Amino acid sequence: MPVIDPNHTWTLLEERLAVTTDERHRVVLKAVIEHMKAEAAADLDRLMATLSPAPAYHFWYGGNDVGPKGTDGVRTYYSDFVASRSNVLEYTLDRLVLDDHCLVTEGFLKQIYPGTYAAQLGFPVDDESADYLIVHRQLLLWPVDGNGMIQGEDSYGTGPTSITKLSFEELPQQYIDLVHPSVG
Repeated sequence: MPVIDPNHTWTLLEERLAVTTDERHRVVLKAVIEHMKAEAAADLDRLMATLSPAPAYHFWYGGNDVGPKGTDGVRTYYSDFVASRSNVLEYTLDRLVLDDHCLVTEGFLKQIYPGTYAAQLGFPVDDESADYLIVHRQLLLWPVDGNGMIQGEDSYGTGPTSITKLSFEELPQQYIDLVHPSVG
């Protein structure tokens, strides 16, 4: 049975959208849901279409901002993300906070990494030919402009809370098709 289901990423947002009557809040929720779905589909053009003309990402690690800035920087970031084959993920949300200009999400980000890429990033893996589920606790701020476009992401994470070597049976089909097409 697969260890993650990418569709869970936007479940809490869709539940909130179903009961939200404030039109501006609906705009913010819809923008982030579309962004999440485009990311899951690895559709770069669709993903970039959710962003404002000058997006700025802030990924805070060890007190430093390492996020991409500007359209070209963000496009390169997402192109590299898809090329890494670590884009099969589930962001299981515990909480969301919403206002007219920002959505805040908090939960566990679960991603499957090819062992070689996990090792390249410095994660302690013992078999670079294996696949790993790496879980992080993450808080994301999603600022949304007056036109309903996402202005970037401000990400605060804990670092890995767990790293688990996966069996082939635990891999979702989307990941198998991406990383192990000759086996699937």
